[in-house]
Amino acid sequence: MSESVSSPVVGIIGGSGVYDIEGLENTEWREVESPFGRPSDALLCGELEGQRVVFLPRHGRGHVLSPSEVNYRANIDALKRLGVTDILSLSAVGSLREDLPPGHFVLVDQFIDRTFQRQKTFFGEGLVAHVSLAQPVCGRLDSHLALAAEEVGIPFREGGTYLAMEGPQFSTKAESELYRSWGCDVIGMTNMPEAKLAREAELCYASVAMVTDYDCWHPEHDHVTVEQVVKILMQNAEKARALIKTVLPRLAPQRQPCAQGCDRALDNALITQPGRRNPETCARLQAIAGRVLAPEVS
Repeated sequence: MSESVSSPVVGIIGGSGVYDIEGLENTEWREVESPFGRPSDALLCGELEGQRVVFLPRHGRGHVLSPSEVNYRANIDALKRLGVTDILSLSAVGSLREDLPPGHFVLVDQFIDRTFQRQKTFFGEGLVAHVSLAQPVCGRLDSHLALAAEEVGIPFREGGTYLAMEGPQFSTKAESELYRSWGCDVIGMTNMPEAKLAREAELCYASVAMVTDYDCWHPEHDHVTVEQVVKILMQNAEKARALIKTVLPRLAPQRQPCAQGCDRALDNALITQPGRRNPETCARLQAIAGRVLAPEVS
């Protein structure tokens, strides 16, 4: 990415309820082809108060994909192909802490990845790369989200660890207690490998975890009804729409290079020597890594 300022394009990954934002204009559903397979769905492109946005239904419209079936690589690749520079990821989670009750949001800043069935990197097959994930979330995006959440009046916590499990089954009580002993704050099934792939694609990424219930460690967990969970889901979707509508104008001014370096994550990541890189892999990675591959494949 150039060191000069650029116009941001915000990608939003989440459920269908998030897309019904008042004021969203010039909308168009676009099919995007990816060399990594089919994205979860078409992507909704539009504008809100002049800010370009791209919405991606993570599970497909109608929620037809389980967390393990989501093609995370194709999703991130498709967003990058549509010019996205920043990703806001919204997802429902269970709480692992008494002080994070249903209805609260957590601006996640760390992850523990316990998934095991998913493709977790764009690289390999003759082109090896290692990116840093010490700070997996963009601090700039997190700061804007925190200010917007305060403005809207959403109960939230800034910072927290998200335990990503494979699913689709929920955790056992023993697992839930283990994750609590590790210091995890929320548990979900979708932010990994999403955050890892966003970093490989040099996209700034932030995660908004929306608590729907306490995980099974909680003594009152078994008394929660489906109706109660659905009610919280609907309330959280309403809060998420308000959060997005408030944060987008904050991101609209011209975008400087990321101070954290998210947009330059590949600067020193490629290990394979240029003469030994698989041309087919390089071609497949043009949208993701073309910025650093261009000198060698031109």
